[in-house]
Amino acid sequence: MNVTAAADRLSEDLPGYRIEILRRRITATPHADITHAIILTRLIEAFHDAGARTAGLSYLQAIGLWLPSGPDDFAVPDFSLVEAGFTDTEVQRNCYAPHAFRLIVEVTESHASDELGIKVDCYAEAGIPVYLVAGRRRDEAVLFTDPHDGAYRSRRPFKRGTAVPLPRSVGVSIELPVDLLLDGTAG
Repeated sequence: MNVTAAADRLSEDLPGYRIEILRRRITATPHADITHAIILTRLIEAFHDAGARTAGLSYLQAIGLWLPSGPDDFAVPDFSLVEAGFTDTEVQRNCYAPHAFRLIVEVTESHASDELGIKVDCYAEAGIPVYLVAGRRRDEAVLFTDPHDGAYRSRRPFKRGTAVPLPRSVGVSIELPVDLLLDGTAG
């Protein structure tokens, strides 16, 4: 059985889990808690209020991102900001080409090993311009920008009570309160 078939089988055996293949390694993430859902809802509201839709962008939860790190690799980020017409970039299996993504946000649960480890590398290799990790256990947000040669050249942590200023390259002017990213509140 190849890795794709194994991932498909695991998806059937674990309904409600998010299945991803990162560097030929299958990961299964359990269903998120209510705070996670609140954070994602607040992100949608923030990007709506910032005019993302008017700027020709879509903000979506749990859409597939095709990764160049392996022939079957893909991720399913918690939140993505994508360019208009991203649906025309489908590679296969409901996963879309990295060049359509402007921003990815991952909200960690109890551990951040993938989000601050292998996903940083995979997203940088894919050329995702902005990657933001809301590290709930570590109680901080980490902003990765400027991917070059498979690595992000900038890594900036942010603590509660501050805001993460996203680069204008995302397509809208927006600062996200760290408290919103960690628990869904505005501060």
